[in-house]
Amino acid sequence: MTESKKTPARPTLKAVRGTRDLLPDQTPLWNHVEATARALFARGVGEETDIVSKEMFTWEDRPRAASEKAQQLTLRPENTAGVVRAYIEHKLGETGQLQKLYYIGPQFRRERPQRGRYRQFWQIGAEVIGPQSSGSESPLRDAEILEMLASFLDELGIRDWRLELNSVGSSEDRVRYNAALREALQPIKHQLCEDNQRRADTNPLRVLDSKEEADQDLINALPKIADYLGPESKAHFDQVLAALDACKVPYHLNPRLVRGLDYYTRTTFEFTVTTGLGTQNALLGGGRYDGLSEMLGGPKAPGIGFAIGEDRLILTLQAQAEHDAAESATNPGAPGPDSRTWVSPRKLDAYIAPLTPAQNPAALALARELRTAGLTVEVGDGTFKLRKSFDIADTLARHIILLGEDEVSTATATIKTFATGEQVKLPRADLTTRLRS
Repeated sequence: MTESKKTPARPTLKAVRGTRDLLPDQTPLWNHVEATARALFARGVGEETDIVSKEMFTWEDRPRAASEKAQQLTLRPENTAGVVRAYIEHKLGETGQLQKLYYIGPQFRRERPQRGRYRQFWQIGAEVIGPQSSGSESPLRDAEILEMLASFLDELGIRDWRLELNSVGSSEDRVRYNAALREALQPIKHQLCEDNQRRADTNPLRVLDSKEEADQDLINALPKIADYLGPESKAHFDQVLAALDACKVPYHLNPRLVRGLDYYTRTTFEFTVTTGLGTQNALLGGGRYDGLSEMLGGPKAPGIGFAIGEDRLILTLQAQAEHDAAESATNPGAPGPDSRTWVSPRKLDAYIAPLTPAQNPAALALARELRTAGLTVEVGDGTFKLRKSFDIADTLARHIILLGEDEVSTATATIKTFATGEQVKLPRADLTTRLRS
């Protein structure tokens, strides 16, 4: 007797670590968020979008011929530098106009995946950039961006958001402040955590960003950048605040708020929330980057922009809806889930059910006709039992269209409306009007 050999199990295909799939029941909320962003940004930013192939997953792209050189390629970790690169490369500054650009798309960062933070993640963002003569350096641009973001969060139904504001001054202001901060850190550096000890030497501003609980008292006692702002930077920030006050956009001054990238100047900001994100509660952030174009070899082009973590935005909306549903269940007097934060898939206009396989071609032809008229339609199959067709149709669509031999030969259709239970037979020519009613 021979021993039977076990067939080795086939490996299971899974998404790459730090990425995930958006399934059909999740996409309506994503679509709602992106549609709201596009509608609002078209009013306040403009229609231009996605002109860039932005830029930390890095590899060497080897030459394909002796005449070519190898180059380093990186999956884009953020969008601002790529937008400014495109601004320079395509000479957008030569138009003399203020460029208002927005984008929605995936980014990639090689970090430890956790809730709301993935290696592949989506961002919604916008950049306002142009020559000084276009008004790109005006404090009004800063306030306009912040007002638009406040309106965006309100339109989505995000509650209890908080705008944190600071100014990190000009590059000259930052040099003075960095020197003062470095000097203040030296005598206390040994009391800080290992990460903050390293930052104290390499980039003192990053110490202000630290969430290390044991270091907070020491960090709060450090010099504040507001005391090192030059007259121009201070006047610029005061005008930003005055414009926000005029628009009645609430804000909180946070002297410890600095951006993680070195090219930021003057106004920096974050919007935080209280629901859904835990201690890492920043929903979006951005700031001004007046010298970035010159750093990349371009003309002087002051700018300001922001990026919203769309994954984190979705988590916040879902957490709010779940909280509201729980409140409604335990307290009958409480309001139910806000319709803006609980987006259900919109049902199709019709489900076409051919009664036998012989009607399949006619069903597809009818679907083409209805889709051309702008209706949303799903087609069943003539092999399905009638009960199965009704069950599927009731789940997906507002109406079911029954297509049998008689309907095909007489150019008619039998249609049932699920909401009312009414079933009628009518000429094919009247079907589009009936479905739209």
